[in-house]
Amino acid sequence: MQDIEPFYNWRHIYISEEDERSPFFGRVYSEFEFSQTVYNYYIHPQWDDFGSRTLYMKVIMADYEEGYAVIELIGEWNDAIENDIMEMKREVTDVFFAAGIRKFVLIAENVLNFHSDTKDYYEEWFEEVTDQEGWVVVLNMPEQTQHDFKKARLNRYLELMEINNWRTYKPYHLFRKIDNEIMNRLS
Repeated sequence: MQDIEPFYNWRHIYISEEDERSPFFGRVYSEFEFSQTVYNYYIHPQWDDFGSRTLYMKVIMADYEEGYAVIELIGEWNDAIENDIMEMKREVTDVFFAAGIRKFVLIAENVLNFHSDTKDYYEEWFEEVTDQEGWVVVLNMPEQTQHDFKKARLNRYLELMEINNWRTYKPYHLFRKIDNEIMNRLS
């Protein structure tokens, strides 16, 4: 797991630790000291801790003019024990929401599994973004993880989507592709 780095090909466009509106503004990273773990496996030091012991993230794009953020995730999404959705919402997405972000892309291809608890924070987040013509998309969640997510009926609040070659897109084009697909589904 220590070899899985957050996607870095957009760093010439956006760096979360240099964005004053980002909850990760001012963070300093070590390329040599591995201190964070998932299941006792060290992860790459570029991943950001937001209060969960099992799920980490990297904001790889935030566009305040267009009102979207792309967040890559790694680890175990565990609402039953860690209440990861609450931590993610309070510590990260609420900060972006206050700065004008209404559309969120959560890249979940490195989320190993999911454990659900209550739907409260999902409902709250869904209501907040849809009241402002926004949405939340979970991109490329592994099949076994999707199974548990759908079993908890959370796909009613967060849209599951697959785009296997998302890394070939520039951030704006990925956002436009997802936004157009969401708009087509609604009409």
